Amino acid sequence: MQNWGEAGLLDHCESLRSDATWVAAQWASPQALLLAVDELGRVSAGEGLTVPEQSPHGAYDAQRHFLLGLAAGRPVFVQAGETDAMASLRELMPVLDDADRELVVKAVALVNWHRTSPHCSVCGSLTVVTSGGLVRYCGGCRRERFPRSDPAIIVAVVDADDRLLLGHQVAWPTGRMSILAGFVSAGESLEMAVHREVGEESGLRLSSVRYVGSQPWPLPRSLMLGFVARAAGTRIEVDGVEIEHARWFTREELTAAEDAGEVSLPGSASIASRLVAEWRSGELPAPEG
Repeated sequence: MQNWGEAGLLDHCESLRSDATWVAAQWASPQALLLAVDELGRVSAGEGLTVPEQSPHGAYDAQRHFLLGLAAGRPVFVQAGETDAMASLRELMPVLDDADRELVVKAVALVNWHRTSPHCSVCGSLTVVTSGGLVRYCGGCRRERFPRSDPAIIVAVVDADDRLLLGHQVAWPTGRMSILAGFVSAGESLEMAVHREVGEESGLRLSSVRYVGSQPWPLPRSLMLGFVARAAGTRIEVDGVEIEHARWFTREELTAAEDAGEVSLPGSASIASRLVAEWRSGELPAPEG
């Protein structure tokens, strides 16, 4: 999985996309590509889970056709809709290269924003799409509205013996476990959210917290912010509402539980998988504290 820590490969064309004539010319380019995103957040896919070589067709409609940017010089657009072959981000992200992975994530994020936020959040007026799809303009407020991301923390908690804490959510299938996560509340720092969520879900206090990295997850519009933290103790008291049970694992215990079919971990598309994998390899040192 890409760790999302490098510069993006997609050119957003910030200085050009406000020119509607230029954007329309990109739609008409013989090199242009068109992706589709359906109501479930699935993306049009080519054979073997690839980004399809689908060209735009018909007249350009600024309210329906959104320019993601230029990928290696090729204009890439997205629209809400469905094609014969659709695939989820969980299917696509582990197999696509960095450039195409960035495309499909941005495609889902942008279509979801337009689908769920057509009206101004202040005055309620219907907004119109501008800047090739990256802005919605409110005529009532005379202000521009931009896509938003909801910050959520996800944290690998380890104890003094370097055991990893995994929890099982009430709504999950039997055996599925992962590290703890939750949304950041209003007026709360990321670190405060880490302490609060871990305390609420497991009853543990943390002695230290360290930021690791982030990952966009546009279902619906989350930005996952990954941390590693050291627990001040080992006594677990789950909330019973969101987390049904939790336990500490050594590396050997986790491998044995997976081999026996007792535990299933997050898919490789997720930052949770990355954090667990780095802990298993010894590449995720917890902060001292």
